[in-house]
Formats: sequence, C-alpha cells, structure tokens
Amino acid sequence: MNLETLNETNCFGGRIGFYRHDSVANNCAMQFSVFVPPQARDGATPVVTFLSGLTCTEENFMVKSGAQRVAAELGLMVVSPDTSPRGDNVPDDPDGDYDFGLAAGYYLNATEQPWSTNYHMYDYVTRELQDVVFDNFPGDRERHGLTGHSMGGHGALTIGLRNTHLFRSLSAFAPICTTLYSPWGQKALAYYLGSDTSKWHDYDACEVARNVQDPSHYSTILVDQGGDDPYLGEQLMPDRLQAACASSGLPLKLRIHEGYDHGYYFISTFIEEHLRFHAAELGA
Repeated sequence: MNLETLNETNCFGGRIGFYRHDSVANNCAMQFSVFVPPQARDGATPVVTFLSGLTCTEENFMVKSGAQRVAAELGLMVVSPDTSPRGDNVPDDPDGDYDFGLAAGYYLNATEQPWSTNYHMYDYVTRELQDVVFDNFPGDRERHGLTGHSMGGHGALTIGLRNTHLFRSLSAFAPICTTLYSPWGQKALAYYLGSDTSKWHDYDACEVARNVQDPSHYSTILVDQGGDDPYLGEQLMPDRLQAACASSGLPLKLRIHEGYDHGYYFISTFIEEHLRFHAAELGA
C-alpha cells in the first residue's frame, strides 16, 4: 500500500499528519489525518477514531476541535478519515445540495448505481482504514475507540454497535439517531440503498441499538447533544435512541446541554470529556 504524506508537523510534543492512499473499498484516492501522541515513542498507544459530519473532510476535526492537547496528555492516538470518496469520477448529489454525495458518505455501503461504484465507507472504516492505520502508525489495535459527530455520530453508533470485535469504547456528538425518520437520512439512504426501507435498518442507529447482539460489550455509550441544536427535533431525535437502548439494555448515557448548538464550539467544549472517557475505557 502506497501511503503519501501530504503534510506533517509537531503538535503538543507529538506529531500531526495528513495522508493520502489509493482505496480499494471506495475505488478512489482517500485522505485521512492522524495525531500521534508523544507516548508513542515508547510503544503502541490506544486509538480513538473520529467520524466527521456533513460537509466535512479529514481536516475539520483536527483543525477545530482542540483535541490534540488532551490526547497528548492522555497518550491517545487520534484518527480522522474523510467523510466520503472524492474525485472527478465520483458521483455527487444530482440536486447539488450539501446533504448527499461528496462529503456525505453516511458510513454505509451503497448498493444502487451510480453510487455503488465508490460509496463504501462502511467497508472503508471497518476494514481498509483499520489496516492502513495499524500497519503504518504505532497504535494498539486491541485498544480502539470510536466517536463522531452528526452524520459521523450515526456512523460511530452503527459501526461501533455492529463491530464490537474492533472497538472497545463508543461515544457520539449530536448523532443522527435514526436515518429511517430523519429527512437527511431518508434522502441519502434512498439514493444509496434504494426505496426498500427494510434494507436501511443496518444503517439506522436506533434499529441497530434495538437489535444489538451483545448489549454488555460497552460499559457506557456516551452521547452529548446540544439543547439549542437547530436540527435536534427534525433530524437527530436522540429520544428515539434513548428508547431503543432502553429496550435492548444498552448502557446509554445521554446528556443534553442547554445553550449549545450543532457546531464545533459544542464539540470543542466537550471533546476533553470524551477523550478522557475513551482513555479510561481503553486503559490509557
């Protein structure tokens, strides 16, 4: 695998870098970012992967969240992949909107053309990115946590609950909790998976939570939500996630923070608590 370094620089005693590689899963070049903490000089460190939301790239979280200071203190490697395949031959939203296509891969495997040629973000995150990261960076594959924001929160919950063999800790910021009922999700999954909504259940966080095989794998699932988030009622619906987790016995800790919206001021406020949560779960 040919890994191209786009940029690297020191950060809080560690190293942050941006990289590109040819992706078999998505049939295009993919980019991702990695913060390697200073503790990695002495051996493999736990890893937290952050899945970003609509309109984002591999840069947004690393630039805006302020995660590196705390990650350096705790000895956590942080990974942030791009949100979708990209390139001249990758199809975009036919409506020209922001909520589908490029930067909106929804962390699923598309089955409908033309999307199915490139949009395999589920396989990318659960298979290809795993090997790219752990074959090239000093992370501990056995101590891996997953988190994300909005569309990426949906991805974190669905991927984390379906792949407990890969992840030992799980959290989310303002996740899309149900693609079956969210207008964003309904649009995207209709394009990617077709009109048969029974095929959407594997990519709906509430359905996955309700039917999870091992509700005791995670000691706690931490979800933070802004109380003044403009998308709270129409798009995100954390009350549905809370009900689904209650029905299956998943240990959800849902916190609603009044006065916070959907953006990176919200994420940067609570990222330290999430990283400390993951560090404790991963034994950092």
